Amino acid sequence: MRLATIRTDTGTAAVRIAGADAIEMGAPDVGTLLTDPGWSARAEGADGARHPSEAIDYAPLVPAPGKIICVGLNYRNHILEMGRELPEHPTLFAKYSSSLIGARDDIILPRVSSQTDWEAELAVVIGSSARHVAVDDALGAIAGYSVCNDVSVRDWQNRTLQWLQGKTFEATTPLGPVLVTLDESSGIDGFELTCEVDGELVQKATTSDLVFGPAALVSYISDIFTLEPGDVIATGTPGGVGHARTPPRYLDDGNVVVTRIEGIGECRNTCRREPT
Repeated sequence: MRLATIRTDTGTAAVRIAGADAIEMGAPDVGTLLTDPGWSARAEGADGARHPSEAIDYAPLVPAPGKIICVGLNYRNHILEMGRELPEHPTLFAKYSSSLIGARDDIILPRVSSQTDWEAELAVVIGSSARHVAVDDALGAIAGYSVCNDVSVRDWQNRTLQWLQGKTFEATTPLGPVLVTLDESSGIDGFELTCEVDGELVQKATTSDLVFGPAALVSYISDIFTLEPGDVIATGTPGGVGHARTPPRYLDDGNVVVTRIEGIGECRNTCRREPT
């Protein structure tokens, strides 16, 4: 199944995308839907109000996750090309929900920075509570996958050794357009992930290059705290980011950023400078 959170005249609604229709499922958003233990059957049997799927306005897939956990340095080729050794453990940091935008919303370039960068990523969305989960059982806690761009404000990120301040600026992080459930995606090995800026390909990789895949990340993180339905894990970005180029390259007002994952979909976002 393909699930999404859309904006309507009366608020937001969780929908199932079925061909030309987006069918409401009786929940305000996908995150809320996932808190129902029977969410999968509820989604499959939904028969609420219908909207033309080609014209829907996507809200962030999960507008208010309890947790957004992000992973750094998680693509083998990117790590090795930088002359580093593969990590023994995942590098984790966090975002807040105020950073999230929909798949067609504008990315707001902070007025206090001139170094905003792109980072295409596979997003994992949790579908059931998970605590101390073994790797072999971890897929059972995953509702499905989506597309994310962990847009990063590099000068703020690198002010200190802690990354948070450069990773969670308001209205910078596209998440969507849909959640593709595991029964449709049948795993993520070999999915092609790309990022384009104004039509130029700047990132390209396959998810089989991940050092720590979704199951390993869910297992590892669940030893730290309980993962809850609607939590989001951004699994890291491959090489090709602007900050690592010579000279460095950053996003500017009017740039169009397209983040695409094979079999899932794309986020297409225009950059807009925050007014002074």
